Amino acid sequence: MSTALKSLHDVPAPAKLNLFLHVTGRRPDGYHLLQSVFMLIDWQDTLDFELRPAGRLSREDHGATLPEDDLCLRAARALQQATGTPHGAHIRLTKRLPAQAGLGGGSSDAASCLLALNRLWGLGLGRPALEAIGLQLGADVPFFLRGRNAWVEGVGEQITPIELPPARFVVVKPDQGLETARIFSDPQLRRDTRPATISGFAARPYDFGCNDLQPVAQRLCPGVTQALAWLESQGLSPRMTGSGSAVFAQWPSSEPLAGSPPQGWTLQVCSNLDVHPLAGWADSDG
Repeated sequence: MSTALKSLHDVPAPAKLNLFLHVTGRRPDGYHLLQSVFMLIDWQDTLDFELRPAGRLSREDHGATLPEDDLCLRAARALQQATGTPHGAHIRLTKRLPAQAGLGGGSSDAASCLLALNRLWGLGLGRPALEAIGLQLGADVPFFLRGRNAWVEGVGEQITPIELPPARFVVVKPDQGLETARIFSDPQLRRDTRPATISGFAARPYDFGCNDLQPVAQRLCPGVTQALAWLESQGLSPRMTGSGSAVFAQWPSSEPLAGSPPQGWTLQVCSNLDVHPLAGWADSDG
């Protein structure tokens, strides 16, 4: 299919926070069964795309240097392979979201890449087709493609949109990161939390449940404990997002934070989003 577009600029890729994260079991194949609420926030990476011929793909990093073969390039290749398109692209990624933080930055970049290249290359794929490709890249990618805050279950494939009240949050990431696989393979990880309900969560969305991964993360990464303590010193009630190492707390005040976190840490005050800024970019969206 031909395309009239030559470039796309300032394409956003927002982060998410896990308001809670429960591990409710484990499948025979080793995958963990989860319950969580994924919430979009207005802290984001941005991407630029330029059309290239003959299927050529390249990436240019602005900000943090990424691995040579990151999720953006993998997403682009997966889309090429799924559609047989002859088009290529040069991708410029302005990376603001820290890696190994539990913020979903890589998955969000991949989702925005799929949405943008679907448009740039004139492929016309609907969201279900893009989700099938995205799931091959990571369990969180379909969430970002759907573009709504969601109650998430199973291994991440059961996604139910939910409404959340507007709120502000402070997110702190220590200078240490955490690999997700280290936490899920840890023998001390709790894997039998009683399943929760959406109605129970809705009664107190910003003070519900816990993050079952947090105790293991604190043992593996002292920076998580230090970040939690720093937010507690601000009079807040923090918890870790995802598999860490970033932690967050609701920030109801309009006053500035007292002091600054230690050197090398990342601090961001942000608000939640009702909808992903690219909602509607796939043909099957409303």
